[in-house]
Amino acid sequence: MTKNIALVLGSFHKDLALEMLEEARAIANELGLNIVEEVWVPGSVEKPLALKKLLLRDDIDGAVALGIIERGETKHGMVMGQSLMHFVMQLMLETMKPIGLGVLGPEIEPHQIEPRVRPYARKAVVAVAAMLEE
Repeated sequence: MTKNIALVLGSFHKDLALEMLEEARAIANELGLNIVEEVWVPGSVEKPLALKKLLLRDDIDGAVALGIIERGETKHGMVMGQSLMHFVMQLMLETMKPIGLGVLGPEIEPHQIEPRVRPYARKAVVAVAAMLEE
């Protein structure tokens, strides 16, 4: 039976997020997952609400969050990353639906981003697929 997933992407690093989206679509297709919704949000702070709205739908079995939390001059990114991880785990337990977290960072340096964009997207979709088989 085909499983339906949704993707939530942060638009702050739009060009890189588009690469992540392309990779996520490709691996989802390879794994037989059907992407029924793609939602763009401004950044990582908005991802939990978008994920929750999607996971409450009966036609969505799981989701993938994609984006980048780059290192800044303050610890803002670290706090965002920890909060995002906390709420993603909380949503999984609350909805009993898996979420693949393909968010680079927090604290990632600009030179570290490009080589990780596609692998992180791929691994997030693979993780959701594995959990949907459970």
